Amino acid sequence: MGSDRSGDELWAQGTALWAELVRAAGTRGHPWRQPVLATSCPVRGAQARTVVLRDVDPAARVLIVYTDTRTPKVAQLAHDPRAQIVCWSAVLGWQLRLGCVVTSESDGLDVTSRWAMLRHTRAAQDYLSPLAPGSVLSAPGDATESAPGAVRGTFTLLRAQVLEMDWLSLDPDGHRRAVFDYRDAAPSARWLVP
Repeated sequence: MGSDRSGDELWAQGTALWAELVRAAGTRGHPWRQPVLATSCPVRGAQARTVVLRDVDPAARVLIVYTDTRTPKVAQLAHDPRAQIVCWSAVLGWQLRLGCVVTSESDGLDVTSRWAMLRHTRAAQDYLSPLAPGSVLSAPGDATESAPGAVRGTFTLLRAQVLEMDWLSLDPDGHRRAVFDYRDAAPSARWLVP
């Protein structure tokens, strides 16, 4: 790692990355608010899609995303919970790749309380549709009706436990890269060749 100063700078960068993730979850329009989630499908291989970052807990190293229980990503994560979340910000010149283990939750107090905040918004309709995401429609908008009697629909939390962060800074004055490993009881960090 080099000098103590270099080590201090490295851990300060890790703290800055978590702070930026927290900002992203709470700020519409932040480029990291809509990262790409990549999972593995046993039939089709790697699958990637944009999701919305809803919450970040830096102390627990957890990211929260909302989804519909019926989406293929839920089944893919049940088969293999390992995933990558990729954030890019052209403004910062930063790419952040997060190696995670993702679990889905459709019951419990956390799910219920989040649904209570979401249910009166337009976004709630995404989880009340009688048709699963990806279902064939005869015309756009045909699936906008809520399922009769739906209370919480198919609202599910994806809880991504971050095991590793790989940060790349693209800077005209010199690129920088670092990796933060949280798999052991004592986290480690090191600078890498960009």
